[in-house]
Parts: sequence; C-alpha cells; structure tokens
Amino acid sequence: MSRGGSPARRMRTQRMELGNGATIRSVYLGRVSYEAGVELQHRLRQQLLDGEPGASDTLLLLEHPPTYTVGRNCDRSDVLAEPDWLRQRGIAVAECDRGGRATYHGPGQLVGYPVIDLRAERRNVRGYVRDLQEVLVRTLATFGVAAVGGEERERIGVWVDRRKIASIGIHLRRWVTTHGFALNVCTDLDDFAGILSCGFDAGVMTSIEELTGRRPGLQDVAGCCAENFARVFERRLVSVEPAGIGFGTALRTGRIRSDTRPLESRSPEL
Repeated sequence: MSRGGSPARRMRTQRMELGNGATIRSVYLGRVSYEAGVELQHRLRQQLLDGEPGASDTLLLLEHPPTYTVGRNCDRSDVLAEPDWLRQRGIAVAECDRGGRATYHGPGQLVGYPVIDLRAERRNVRGYVRDLQEVLVRTLATFGVAAVGGEERERIGVWVDRRKIASIGIHLRRWVTTHGFALNVCTDLDDFAGILSCGFDAGVMTSIEELTGRRPGLQDVAGCCAENFARVFERRLVSVEPAGIGFGTALRTGRIRSDTRPLESRSPEL
C-alpha cells in the first residue's frame, strides 16, 4: 500500500476547491430499500425545483436489498426469472422512471444517485452521462481496475474489456437529475441471471472482487467516488450525515409512499 493509508482515507483528508464555489453534498446512507431511495431523491429534487432555502445538489451513496428495477425503455422479456425463482433468491421487482432497461441492485453494489441541478451549467445529457462514466473510471483505477466508459448508446456504462462493471440510468425533470449509477464492488453476480441486464446476458457482468480478488469496503469505495465526483463536476465537496438531509427511520425502512410500482402492475403497453 502506498503512503498515507488507504486511497479513500487519503482522499477524505483533501478539501475540494474547484469550480465557481458551487458545492455538492455527499451522503453515505448504508443499506436502503429501493422505494425509500426513490422517495428521498424525489424530495430532494422538489426542493431544488422549488428553490427552497438550504436546498443543495446532493450525491446519495448507498446499497439496496436485492431488487430488479425496470426502466421506461424496458420490455417484459428483459425479466427472465419466474416468480418462484425470485422468491427463492429474495429479489423484489420494481418499475421506475429512469432511462435504460432492466438492472439489478443488491448488497455489495455501490449505488449513486446524484440529485443535481444542471440548468445553470450544462444542459447536455450526453455530457452528463460521460462525466458520470469518468467518475466511475477514476474510482475503479484507485482500486486497481482499468476501465472505460461506453461510447455507443447500447454500451452506456463502464466496461473492462467486454465485461460490464457499472450501469448508468438517469432521469431528468426540468434539468434536475435523479437515478444514476450502480457499481459492482463485491456483488453476487449470480443474481443477474434473472434478467437481461441493460439488454445483456448475465455473463457480461463483473465486479471489483471478481477482477482483483479483493473486497474493498463499500464505504471506502463510496468515499473515493464522492471525491472523484467533485473533481469531475468541479464542485466543493461537503460530507453530510444522513440526518442532515432529513433521512430518518421511515425512509430507511421504506415505510413511505412511493412512485415505484411492482412489475405486475404495469400497463400492458409497456
């Protein structure tokens, strides 16, 4: 190991002083239900849209219990698993408003939800996606993985040769972003078998653990990712505790109203 402790610890000691003074709040939430994560994003987005005092761009970093999510471009055939298999694996299925097709979230996967206002800076969806990819490429390099961002629409995400290590799916409402990325750190890759993940066979997926034989702590990867996000987006990074954004027990357990729906309740035309 190089001098100064772990890469994530070294990065946390640095203060981002980039850009025009704009800040990004980074919040590590631990394990959160998918519905709770969506609800929190929607609440933070509305605060930005309404211009509420204290509203700020925020990067939520977390992991979910086993969940298949299907984006607005998803076809039913992307979900391969039968209900019995889903029950045995303990995998829920939820519909969401992000772009992209079916994907998997679960333990050992770092999920990042940037809720940021692009109106003042970069009304450029492709540029935003490229920047998200760059954040992940830099983060992976810190943990010994050489990766690249996908250039074609069908290959959006982050790749190591022909293996996909991170997925990206976003949603914009009046140029405020929700959803984001999912980076496989030490994910159980067998759980991808029930879907065509972003249209690809499960065998395409890989993880930091599979490629390096090491299991970095999810919070260490999250800290590194937050620092790289601040650099790429030229923001001053401010780390905030969950309580600082109003994240409480009801949200953590998912006992809230949600705009997600089970797959079975989707209208036939989707």
